[in-house]
Amino acid sequence: MRRFAIVGHRAMSKGKLPLNDLAGGAGRMDVLIRAIMAALMTSHGLRKDTEIILHLLGGPGPARRIRFDGSTLIGIHAEERSIAGQIGKVIAQPLPPIGRWTEVTQGLSHSGGGLDVTLREWKDVPLIALDADAPRLWEKDVILPDVSQPNQSEIGFLLSDDKPLDQLPDGIQLRSLGTQWLQGHMAIGIVHFILDEGVTLNLA
Repeated sequence: MRRFAIVGHRAMSKGKLPLNDLAGGAGRMDVLIRAIMAALMTSHGLRKDTEIILHLLGGPGPARRIRFDGSTLIGIHAEERSIAGQIGKVIAQPLPPIGRWTEVTQGLSHSGGGLDVTLREWKDVPLIALDADAPRLWEKDVILPDVSQPNQSEIGFLLSDDKPLDQLPDGIQLRSLGTQWLQGHMAIGIVHFILDEGVTLNLA
């Protein structure tokens, strides 16, 4: 399973989502929605081997997590406003307790808690935070395989919205996709390409 944890520092966690102001009043929810689309969608379907968890930290009230599980997800479309509508239905509901996932529709669930809770749930998965100043994600002098050999390993990636991730806990490796800082959805697309092709990863 490929896992992506996306941190929305200002993304609203409760209330009526302003569908006409996703970049402003919703706390850069547009960034998170593009990450969902990049993580889960192919040209003609969904990635069944991928899940993405949004961390809505902007309030009002406690943080909320929303999980999209590609292995069972239905009813999602490649259209930003449609996905925003689904998120809006979730944050209008009462917040579940921290650590307890409550399904809203098939493959879509939510829970209380922040990134620290997710990382505890992923404790047995290699975790990578993408950072342009870190060593490359792939091994030195690696070449692309002539035949795609998808990487089937469990692996988790941490990304942020337009604000940096701070104070990452021990055990998380920093890796880059190059010296250019990329938007989150673009970085996710490159990660998928690397894993789809079976490029040898630079992991400790």
